[in-house]
Amino acid sequence: MSARDEQPASAPRPRFAWRGLGWPVLVAGVALAGVAYIDAHNPHHAGATFVCPLYAATGLYCPGCGCTRAVYDLSHGDVLGAFSMNPLFVSVVPLLVALWVRWGMRSTGTRLREWPFPAWLGYAIPAVIVVFTVARNFGPLAPYLAP
Repeated sequence: MSARDEQPASAPRPRFAWRGLGWPVLVAGVALAGVAYIDAHNPHHAGATFVCPLYAATGLYCPGCGCTRAVYDLSHGDVLGAFSMNPLFVSVVPLLVALWVRWGMRSTGTRLREWPFPAWLGYAIPAVIVVFTVARNFGPLAPYLAP
C-alpha cells in the first residue's frame, strides 16, 4: 500500500453548473441583439422607424417614451443624453443589471442572501410610474422630463 492510498479522500469540489445559465444567457442575447439593432438604426434621426403608439395617437408621452433613444445614447456612452431622454429608465438600468447578475449566479447554484421585497414597494413602483407619466406630460416639470 502506498502513501497515496492512505490519505483520506477530500470532499469533492462543487462543480459549476453551466446548464443553469441557459435562460439568463438567452435573455442577455436577446437584449444585446436589441441594443445592436438600435445602435445600427439611430432613433434620433428624423423619420426613424421607432414611434410610440400612445404618442402617435394622443400626443402624450408614456413612461417608456424615450427609452429607445436612451438605449442608443447608453450604447454610445452618453449617460447624460440618455438621462435627458428618459430619466426613469436610465435610473432603473443598474437595478436590472444587478437582478440579471443575481439570476445568473443563482442559476449556477451560487447561494445568495435573499433580497426582501417589502409589500409597500408593490404600491410604490406603480405610483412612481404614474407620477412620472403625469409629471412629464403636465405641469412645470414637463419640459424637463419630456424626451
